Amino acid sequence: MPPIPGSGLAKGLAVTLRTMTKRSHTAQYPEVQPELPPRSRGVIGLFEENCTVCMLCARECPDWCIYIDSHKETVPAAAPGGRERSRNVLDRFAIDFSLCMYCGICIEVCPFDALFWSPEFEYAETDIHELTHERDKLREWMWTVPAPPALDPAAEEPKEIAAARKAVEKAEVAAAAATAPAPPATGTYPAAPPAPAAPSAQAPAAPAAPSEPAAPAAPAPAEPSAPAAPGELGTDAGTGTPETPAGGAA
Repeated sequence: MPPIPGSGLAKGLAVTLRTMTKRSHTAQYPEVQPELPPRSRGVIGLFEENCTVCMLCARECPDWCIYIDSHKETVPAAAPGGRERSRNVLDRFAIDFSLCMYCGICIEVCPFDALFWSPEFEYAETDIHELTHERDKLREWMWTVPAPPALDPAAEEPKEIAAARKAVEKAEVAAAAATAPAPPATGTYPAAPPAPAAPSAQAPAAPAAPSEPAAPAAPAPAEPSAPAAPGELGTDAGTGTPETPAGGAA
């Protein structure tokens, strides 16, 4: 269907008529600062206490506008017998905002949350060389970073908070168990008396019949001993004492 002649002019006049009835609003900048969206990208703030000089932000920057210098220091052993360790100490952290294209890759790849977006945008300079801001200026911008928005009430609890809560609850249970009174030792209480045995339902056994006295055993007949020869000593069968030969002295 071909367009109606003059339809474009009619649409433009309709927009003009709608805006003519509205009250105009003038932004009183710079006396009144504008209300920026919470995720607006102004400049990059540095929280240098979290920086470990891992160089991930400088390596991933597509414009190579981040400059980092550091040196190593030896940390003494924390406990006797331990070994010394070395750590990186940040000397310089600068960003050249004349090259930065505000992609936010450096903030996303930082594993220790040392870089944040700040809503500050008033950092214009008359010389392009002065757009390279050092860590002191980046730290000042860090305090202008807004607080993160609140989580959805139905959102899942972060794993870090859940792990910290479990650790605290475990420590509280261990402390309560350590301060609780010890239970009494086994055997201190008197044992309960045994329950009386139930009467047996069986009939009483009949008394045993008296047994007859056993007959005394008859003594076995002794065999006659042979007469002793003259001049030999014999023994008495009953006592086992040597016999005195006839006509001899005892």
